[in-house]
Amino acid sequence: MIITKTELFEEKERYAREIAKGAVFLHPTDTINGLGAAATHDEAVKKLRRIKKNPHAPLSIIVPSKAWIRENCEVPIHAEEWLAKLPGPYTLVLNLKNKNAVSKHVNPKNDTIGVRIPKHWISEFVEHIGEPIISTIANVSGEEYSHDIDEVHDDISNNTNFMIYEAYEKGKPSEVIDLTGDKAEIITRR
Repeated sequence: MIITKTELFEEKERYAREIAKGAVFLHPTDTINGLGAAATHDEAVKKLRRIKKNPHAPLSIIVPSKAWIRENCEVPIHAEEWLAKLPGPYTLVLNLKNKNAVSKHVNPKNDTIGVRIPKHWISEFVEHIGEPIISTIANVSGEEYSHDIDEVHDDISNNTNFMIYEAYEKGKPSEVIDLTGDKAEIITRR
């Protein structure tokens, strides 16, 4: 089922409930399309991994606020300048201090987490939900990522509960900044 931003916000309680129950969905961001699910829902995260054919790589999440990051992650002094850049096209990798903040299936090691607050209306929806959602590149592992909903791999479109349509915008994945060490390290995506 394809819905628009307007439909999502007109029925935001309905879609928030669907996500809480385990829906997997495609959503736009400030960078590229993301594949989403409730980051706290074990079965939803496992289903998302099956769709992506990616059983082990850590998944990033969109969080409802910077307060959520501070409450659940270790934020070292050198991370403050990056945190100040949110919302924006960044994924900040931080040590996870609250191991129960997300499903153990988000990162099998359950020690770090990639957090995002996109400069995009999807962040407003996540803030409304009040819980983090997975936001991983909407592709099957090893395949090209899609720019437009029409380019989404059949394995994704056939196995999601809904897809949020937004007009085509050519973007690139967010910049990944590893803040788990003594200094910030920009990770090059392969």
